[in-house]
Amino acid sequence: MDDLAISEGFSVYGQYRTWYRVTGDLGSARLPLVVAHGGPGCTHDYVDSFKDIAGFGRAVIHYDQIGNGRSTHLPDKGGDFWTVEFFLGELDALLAHLGIKERYALLGQSWGGMLAAEHAVRRPSGLKALVLANSLASMKLWVEGAGQLRAELPAAVRQALDRHEADGTTDHPDYLSATRAFYDRHVCRVVPWPAEVERTFAAIDADPTVYHTMNGPNEFHVVGTMRDWTIIDRLPLIEAPTLAFRGFFDEATPACVQPFLDQVPTVEGHVFPLSSHMPHVEERQDCMAVTEAFLARHD
Repeated sequence: MDDLAISEGFSVYGQYRTWYRVTGDLGSARLPLVVAHGGPGCTHDYVDSFKDIAGFGRAVIHYDQIGNGRSTHLPDKGGDFWTVEFFLGELDALLAHLGIKERYALLGQSWGGMLAAEHAVRRPSGLKALVLANSLASMKLWVEGAGQLRAELPAAVRQALDRHEADGTTDHPDYLSATRAFYDRHVCRVVPWPAEVERTFAAIDADPTVYHTMNGPNEFHVVGTMRDWTIIDRLPLIEAPTLAFRGFFDEATPACVQPFLDQVPTVEGHVFPLSSHMPHVEERQDCMAVTEAFLARHD
């Protein structure tokens, strides 16, 4: 990786700036890969490992979505501002700024996959390959799956979650500790969490505007503006070849992913057997190999 070109910059979207980093050569004959992080309200840090794919001769673009990381922060904006349409526009602006909108691949992880699917159903001519990583086709399915996983937690953990959600005290240390018990099973099973994962969660704590507005206080108590989101009925519109993967222990349960496998016309699926929500961290080498093999078939 040390001999790969790395450049950083900002694209402009309205009054705001989007930070991005390019690893590798945008002039390569291989499809450049744009990586959309999750949340909504995370940063690029926890999906940083996808830069490994640049080692195959493919440019990899990471970016921090507006409201997060090194991009413009807007802590005073509310739910009417933070919309899917806003982030779709930001992605379009980034593709145009980089000069790749006529030919690119897009990988979206978790919420990034929701965004990527929303992008793909518009059938942009330049989208040549789509990767839906640990994502979901419906928030209803996500919440149902989270409920099933919660039911498998130890009784004391479940009781702490239920009690503090009922009391509206989701910032209580006992609630946060119980949340971490869920995360260690179904978000990232590498203990302790790698530094890049810690950086993303620290960034959410520092500015939770987008995450709390669109999602909620955590991954399984979804009370934000995205709580009724679904794309199931629009999935047949996707034209790009698609890879949808998840981890065996993933909070993105099989039911969350199944509509992609059932409804996207050209799709293949994969399950990483040792991973939860972050196979790019938990089974890094295998995740990169599976992702690159798919992309290489569509260069």
